[in-house]
Amino acid sequence: MKILVIGDHESKSLWDFYDPSKLEGIDLIISCGDLSPRYLSFLVTLAHCPVLYIHGNHDDKYEMTPPEGCICVDDDLYVYEGIRILGLGGSMRYRYGTHQYTEKEMRTRIRKLWMKLIRYKGFDILLTHSPARGLNDGEDLPHQGFECFRTLMEKYKPKYFIHGHVHMSYGRKYKRIDQYQDTVIINGYDQYVFDYENPDFSSEISRAGTHMSK
Repeated sequence: MKILVIGDHESKSLWDFYDPSKLEGIDLIISCGDLSPRYLSFLVTLAHCPVLYIHGNHDDKYEMTPPEGCICVDDDLYVYEGIRILGLGGSMRYRYGTHQYTEKEMRTRIRKLWMKLIRYKGFDILLTHSPARGLNDGEDLPHQGFECFRTLMEKYKPKYFIHGHVHMSYGRKYKRIDQYQDTVIINGYDQYVFDYENPDFSSEISRAGTHMSK
């Protein structure tokens, strides 16, 4: 299964300079948040696959204008073609905002999903907007990651952790691919395509270094 991950920045190659070949062979599109709802609606209209999304911290507008034809997996464990996807959008709370949470509030959201976590025996993809604490997150409060995301990876050992929020265009060089224990971490800024069953991240992980602490 070929998955297109998008987040934080509307890719000009997919929107302004779109042509059908750019989505050829894509089986699933996953949004990490902070994207125009028109952009997501545009992609789902032209792609021959579902578009799944969670909310970024700037996605209050989705309440009035949700992405048409797309599937929200925020606060849910959604299964697509046998792949279990756990969605937890939003960022660390740094001011008033609909999609901002304290560490305690994020843990409460996770606890509310305990029945599904038991029913489906975990998950394969952890999809969030924010990174995990200490894994390519920022030092400033708005860009700090959540400690409970690390806990989820340690307990359930998902195959992938996909997030956005820390833009690769920032001054600090954030990693596109990283690894924490058994989980490959993907920064979904702009766009990134990978093969779910047969990925080849070895060269990128080798260049970036890894987080293998237990």
